[in-house]
Amino acid sequence: MLNELNDAQIEAVTHIDGPLLILAGAGSGKTKTITTRLAYLLGEVGIDPLNTLTLTFTNKASAEMRERAIKLIGNNITKFPLLCTFHKFGLLFLKFHIERLGRANSFVIIDSDDKKRLIKAISKDLKIDLAPSFIASEISKYKNNLLEPDDVVEKAELPEYKQAAQIYVEYQKNIKENNLVDFDDLITLTYKILQENRDLRIETSKRYQYIMVDEYQDTNELQFQLLQLLCSEHNNLCVVGDDDQSIYGWRGANIRNILEFHQNFEDTKIIKLETNYRSTNQILEAANSLIEHNRNRLGKKLVSFKGDGKEIELLHSIDEAHEAKNIAGQIKKLLKDGVDPDEIAVLYRINALSRSLEEGFTKEGLRFKLIGGTRFYDRAEIKDIISYFRVIANPTDDFSLLRIINKPRRGLGKTSIQKLQNLAKKQNNSLYMTILENSVDTLQKAISKKAALTLKDLIKTIDELQDETQSSWDNFITIFEQKVGLKNYYYKNQDGSDRVMNIDEFYGYLRDSSKKNPHLTLDEFLNEISLQSEQDQVEDNAVNIMSIHASKGLEFEHLFIIGLEEEFFPLLGDGCNMEEERRLGYVAFTRAKSHLTLCYTDSRFYKGYRKQGLEKSRFLGEAGLIKNATFKITKSSSFKKGDLVKHKIFGIGRVQAVTKSGKEYKLLINFGGNKKEILSSFVQAV
Repeated sequence: MLNELNDAQIEAVTHIDGPLLILAGAGSGKTKTITTRLAYLLGEVGIDPLNTLTLTFTNKASAEMRERAIKLIGNNITKFPLLCTFHKFGLLFLKFHIERLGRANSFVIIDSDDKKRLIKAISKDLKIDLAPSFIASEISKYKNNLLEPDDVVEKAELPEYKQAAQIYVEYQKNIKENNLVDFDDLITLTYKILQENRDLRIETSKRYQYIMVDEYQDTNELQFQLLQLLCSEHNNLCVVGDDDQSIYGWRGANIRNILEFHQNFEDTKIIKLETNYRSTNQILEAANSLIEHNRNRLGKKLVSFKGDGKEIELLHSIDEAHEAKNIAGQIKKLLKDGVDPDEIAVLYRINALSRSLEEGFTKEGLRFKLIGGTRFYDRAEIKDIISYFRVIANPTDDFSLLRIINKPRRGLGKTSIQKLQNLAKKQNNSLYMTILENSVDTLQKAISKKAALTLKDLIKTIDELQDETQSSWDNFITIFEQKVGLKNYYYKNQDGSDRVMNIDEFYGYLRDSSKKNPHLTLDEFLNEISLQSEQDQVEDNAVNIMSIHASKGLEFEHLFIIGLEEEFFPLLGDGCNMEEERRLGYVAFTRAKSHLTLCYTDSRFYKGYRKQGLEKSRFLGEAGLIKNATFKITKSSSFKKGDLVKHKIFGIGRVQAVTKSGKEYKLLINFGGNKKEILSSFVQAV
């Protein structure tokens, strides 16, 4: 299994005990290395598969790695290693151990959309007018910092954060009463149980004696702390990642986890994978040159296995309409020459820039797909089916019941639903139990008799469907449609045929899942689809349009990147992290295999106004693609390669390299041919 690996990969694969950081550059065979290492541990060293744990960030990645590893080992494997996402691991762990927190293991996962709906309902009750997305983000931060509602209430000072704290209190109360968990809980509660139960922590750590983590640069603080607990008894932690591809700081990823790994885990071995099998020399030289301007990095230089290729092209357009037309023209020529549309992509830094591409490509008759549009599981008709299934699985799930209480329409108005909620609150009961336990006569004192009878019929339908879950899934789907009739309901609406096709696709997926797992339960199915990630939805056979973030992990023969202008890429202004912007540039460049075209315009329509006289992006200069480029200074107390600095003895010099040295940075400075290594606190910017 080592025959197809290079020397650095072999060294990484055959390292067995102790902490290991595999610093894997873009296109350097990261997946091949980590899967071969797993296969090596199982097939050559003889480690029990049940004693390994490999964690990823997407279901797609875990499925691919599992398939590759098993293929390397052969078909004689009888026990399978646990290879899953962080959240799937949390789900499995909580199913066995959540009772240690006084919770039942029949919990249901709610997704981000459900979370926002619940927040919206609580905000309405509390008469608080804050954006649900803001509150959802705040609650996520609280949980990932292990802050209980009481802690947040106590520490909140500004008015909006005091209100967020109030909503957090009610939110937590609601999900506990309904036995729900959100995505953050899957890791937060797992960490809490391990932290509070020493015996279980030791047992779990001893069980998973060899732990591997993919895309380690994307881990957040809580995931890092969880990993510390999981490997507390052995320190056999192997992480694979690239600090230069850390682009998710905005959603909590902590780049320090990878930068300081060797400090957090004693005797860490660091192996750099620097041979790139994807891109040509020209592309890698530009990417290397760009990323070297960052200060906070461990440092590596990609070398092309493929060798030289086409020069990088700069495409200059008058405006975004002209840009879209130019790109469409080039793509049409590529398609005419027989290039597979799946090998062509257009990337952008700002989502708003996709509008001109979509409009321009449509005018030119160029077929495309927008990656990152409405996800399958976020479509209204699919959310409705899932909500029905959740109520069938857990009748006390109030907010799922509220979503489907009038779908298909049952003549229940907002007033009737509100009165029902008031009655449930008064009786301290769930909506389902309130309808079930009260007679029609009692209910009609709060709502009309017609509404009461309608609700009783709904409860009867749910009860009957609960019984059908014990039969075959084919039969369940048939009975479900007969009793609920969502396909008929949506067919009468706008885009009816498309919605019906989506419903049929969902049913097909359920049938397929039940064939793969004959013992599949409704709970398991709901939990699995809740864990689906955005990249798991990527389709084939079309020209791709997507954000740089969505392109992570993908590669294309022909790549166009638009918006290479100051303010668009890099983004400027408050909250802008120039180092992360460069990492985005590095990620974008290294998606290209052989042809890279960087596009910039003189003006661009954005946020309702036309911006005139745009400056070319500094990244074109930093990547060595524009001669005599003026390097713009980014406000910071630190330094970067290319900065001019002044020393009180040696005078003016230019920074050539930056390395971490304790709490400071060590600068390699060229003082007119006299090169010196000086601590950053002893020089000042010019």
